[in-house]
Amino acid sequence: MTKPPPNRPPRAGLPPQERESLNSVETQEWLDSLAYVFADAGDNRAAQLLEELDHYAYFHGAPIEFKQNTPYINTIDVEAQPEYPGDVAMERKIRNIIRWNAVAMVVRANKQSDGIGGHLSTYASAAELLEVGFNHFFRGQEAGQDRDLVFYQGHASPGVYARSFLEGRFDEARMNRFRRELSKEGPGLSSYPHPWLMPDYWEFPTVSMGLGPIQAIYQARFIKYLENRGLKPKGDARVWAFLGDGEMDEPQSIGAIRFAAYENLDNLIFVLNANLQRLDGPVRANSKVIQEFEALFRGAGWNVIKVIWDGKWDELLEKDYNGEIVKRFELLVDGESQRYAAFGGKELREKFFNTPELRALIDGWSDADLELLNRGGHDVHKIYAAYKAATEHKGSPTIIIPRTVKGYGLGESAQARNVAHQVKKLDFESLKNLRDALELPLSDEQVEHLEYYHPGEDSPEVAYTRERRAALGGFIPERRVEYPHPSIPDGEFYEEFAAGSKGRAVSTTMAAVSIMSKLLRDKEIGKLIVPIVPDEARTFGMDALVPRIGIYSPRGQTYTPVDSGSLMAYKESIDGQMLEEGITEDGAMASWIAAATSYANHGVPTIPFYVFYSMFGMQRVGDLVWAAADQRARGFLLGATAGRTTLAGEGLQHQDGNSLLQAYVVPNLKVYDPAFAYELAVIIESGIQRMYVDGIDEFYYVTVDNENEVQPPMPDDGRSHQEIHDGIIKGMYLFQRSPNKKAKLRAQLLASGPAMGAAQEAVGMLEGYGVAADLWSVTSYKELHQDALLTQRHNMLHPQDKPKESYLASQLTVQNAPGVLISVSDYIKLGADGLNGHLDRKLWTLGTDGFGRSEAREELRDFFEVDARHVVLATLYALQRDGKVRGEVVAKAIADLGIDPERDAPVLR
Repeated sequence: MTKPPPNRPPRAGLPPQERESLNSVETQEWLDSLAYVFADAGDNRAAQLLEELDHYAYFHGAPIEFKQNTPYINTIDVEAQPEYPGDVAMERKIRNIIRWNAVAMVVRANKQSDGIGGHLSTYASAAELLEVGFNHFFRGQEAGQDRDLVFYQGHASPGVYARSFLEGRFDEARMNRFRRELSKEGPGLSSYPHPWLMPDYWEFPTVSMGLGPIQAIYQARFIKYLENRGLKPKGDARVWAFLGDGEMDEPQSIGAIRFAAYENLDNLIFVLNANLQRLDGPVRANSKVIQEFEALFRGAGWNVIKVIWDGKWDELLEKDYNGEIVKRFELLVDGESQRYAAFGGKELREKFFNTPELRALIDGWSDADLELLNRGGHDVHKIYAAYKAATEHKGSPTIIIPRTVKGYGLGESAQARNVAHQVKKLDFESLKNLRDALELPLSDEQVEHLEYYHPGEDSPEVAYTRERRAALGGFIPERRVEYPHPSIPDGEFYEEFAAGSKGRAVSTTMAAVSIMSKLLRDKEIGKLIVPIVPDEARTFGMDALVPRIGIYSPRGQTYTPVDSGSLMAYKESIDGQMLEEGITEDGAMASWIAAATSYANHGVPTIPFYVFYSMFGMQRVGDLVWAAADQRARGFLLGATAGRTTLAGEGLQHQDGNSLLQAYVVPNLKVYDPAFAYELAVIIESGIQRMYVDGIDEFYYVTVDNENEVQPPMPDDGRSHQEIHDGIIKGMYLFQRSPNKKAKLRAQLLASGPAMGAAQEAVGMLEGYGVAADLWSVTSYKELHQDALLTQRHNMLHPQDKPKESYLASQLTVQNAPGVLISVSDYIKLGADGLNGHLDRKLWTLGTDGFGRSEAREELRDFFEVDARHVVLATLYALQRDGKVRGEVVAKAIADLGIDPERDAPVLR
């Protein structure tokens, strides 16, 4: 392609005035030609022609600036708006009722208990956005495979409750228990969307800002995953996520948006409520946040629909032939927009319509007329058009960005003010003004007493809401737990792990992969297993699964992998079972949550195993772990390469000594640190039974390490396997008793996970000091501690009854387990220290407090003082403190063991 020669002299040599005139004529000729194409061939042909011109100009070096923004106007032209299908007047009445009741509920709650909290302004800005959805788009449970999942903005919960009150789902008494959930009179209403607290109502916890967007993305992807694998009938289900513009500052909010476009998630719709305000003030006072997010999402491959101006502006735009208003829109910044929403028509006249051309457009308009120039997010016609376009769009996710006013309609004290988010009370005059604006038949006395307004069970308003919800599949939000309980493998399935590794050295990580691999082959539940990894399948020994079950990809595999033809060839497929999420712990955790809540959200009880670096996984995704707990997630989190000293050479950030404690604090998360393959098998067997058959809302964090060792068989010393099985689940059991019955010096060594090797070695070394040591495997300090706390509580509340004995205390009585008690762990001491106070003796603890180091295992264990030598030392010192041995014995042992008593403690280095 070459540049054609000009057929006239270059205009650069013309006088400026003549050159400008020529430019103007030429511009008009091009515009006239384009207008002809629009009229004769239509929009698509015009777009095609412009694209060709763009390519031509780029090829010939024209310095065209790349723009990711469209003009600051509505994406959908007024002429393209579909007819609104609902009764506009009726829906306005319903919105007004809901607005009032939401305000009354929050203000009443704070009047009864000052400072109880609640939010008014978010729902005030989002009422139209939600109500158009409730009345015309959001499909409920009865829609079957087409039912939608909705992530509500957490701070808008009062409006959602108020709608349920109008529908008859809540009575006044329950509305009066907003944020009061411990009343003896009945259940309350949780502050925000919390499935744990309202398990039949809320589905997704969203108020920890930033977590809703990333979870919505992976929920939408999981729907496609289930459909492509044949686990769920193909349907038209969508995921809607209502978000705040200030919320988008959270990295999780935008961190996965490119992934959503890559996966072609056209079943995903973000509604970004751009009320232009954060909690403390404007989101982007000096620019336009809507334009910022349009560029961001368009650049990521999303379909973007802006809903900026309401229908009243269309009157001005229609007669603005020279585009003066659009030019003025481009000059707006959000801080200026906030002033117009706060101060009204007079401010708008003086500051926005600030040129003769703009003033001419509003000639004859009063300030009251100008007050009617509103933001698009409060125009149901504009919202409906955007929602309809989004649901009809194919090939990519959609974000709708409606412009709203925070605190809309709440009066001068709240609307568009910086304090809007914190407003929880309105004075009597403000409430009366709100009542009048909403046109509600409430007396001043009813307003003063903050009475709810309900038009009656047989009213047209209630009938309309119920009719619309019935047409869309029933009331929402609603959480149902209905799924076919799977047939799971019995104990025989796991017998091979009880037999040990028969001389072969394997890590517990590899044992976990073997268990998972066997589960995948099971005819009953194999299809329900969902392995998830964050780009570390080879690190964790899971690469052998890839050619067998495939990595899920909606595109399939459009290339020939470099290892094609090998037994371990990389395989992607549309029906692939493994979810390989790339280097994103947050994304992988959100993916796990989608699979772990599938039993409730889709009626498909998938069993996810998310395998991650124990250090990176747990500390990076802590907030998402809490979200999983709130959602009653079920599944397994496997912390691989666990422990502070097992990951040789990696150093400070890779070495995990704290994930067990981070997991401990989550109430319904079971935490285990197994030492052996058979323990791991028992934990997984029990977990599947409890979660998927018994229906217990809990999930499991299980650590596995990468140290290859011969896996022993389950002890065969006269005890039944069931007895040992029960001990593993309860948190500890006797692994081996010392054969030395006559020794006067006794010790009980408690070891877990990677520290078991040091304890086993120490047993033999202690024999040389005349100490007979029994060895206990502690699989869960959390289980032991919580059982002890519950026992302590029971005894305190029943002081006249015979005291109960905790499982921990029953195992470690002086009669059953004589001698000193020593614990060694590859984690910080605090985990085991929690058992002190629940035993008849002190428990001496060894652990790995401090920063990690790049070293080999032996040197690391010496550094952290958790090797066999330090176990021996701790045991002898405990015996000295009990008066069983003299200090000289301990001092000699320190010298014999080569321990430097003067070196700094690991935590100081």
